[in-house]
Amino acid sequence: MKNKKNALNGSDSSGDRSMLIKPTKNMKKVIYALVLPLVVVSGLVFANREMKNETSKKSTPKPLSAAEMKAEREKWEATPEGIKYKKWEASPEGKKVFAGEAKIRKYISAFTNMEAVVTALSLPPGSRLGFGVMARINGDDYILSFGPEKSDGNFFNFNNEFQQLHSLKVNDKIIIRSHSVSHAPKYLYPIVSGDYVERDNKIIYKRAPHKGGC
Repeated sequence: MKNKKNALNGSDSSGDRSMLIKPTKNMKKVIYALVLPLVVVSGLVFANREMKNETSKKSTPKPLSAAEMKAEREKWEATPEGIKYKKWEASPEGKKVFAGEAKIRKYISAFTNMEAVVTALSLPPGSRLGFGVMARINGDDYILSFGPEKSDGNFFNFNNEFQQLHSLKVNDKIIIRSHSVSHAPKYLYPIVSGDYVERDNKIIYKRAPHKGGC
């Protein structure tokens, strides 16, 4: 009887052990099957993040120091274009343009009113500044540029942005404001960006702010 009990107990405990071992092996397989994809995904995410960081570093150039900027300018001034520009800068025409810029610089910096008189309804021949007029400010002539004029598809039907500016006439007295004045060797006059125009106490043009800007 004892042998029979032992035999039965032995078979039972053996069966219990086998029942315990099999689930453990299966659980290991299940856990491995679940963990492996997570490891792979984590690796891919990390690799993708590293690639994005590298791309971001490459696409964002490091700002040049003052010494580097000076070196780059000197390098450019030694090129044919740089030599041509320096020659124009020192010429009577170049000096006149720079003097004209200096004359209105305080108005540009403060974005305050400048009194002007329209002297021509078109820009100098060969100009590539879009729509603009010539204007005299404090006795000096300037290019008043408003930028490219867009069409809605009909050659004669331009957008409303410059519509009232087309009503300007020679000798019209206007008030203008600008955020910038620039120059280029091909032009004999400083180039004033037209950002605001007023005539007879009425606003006839106000540049729309850039999208995403103030």
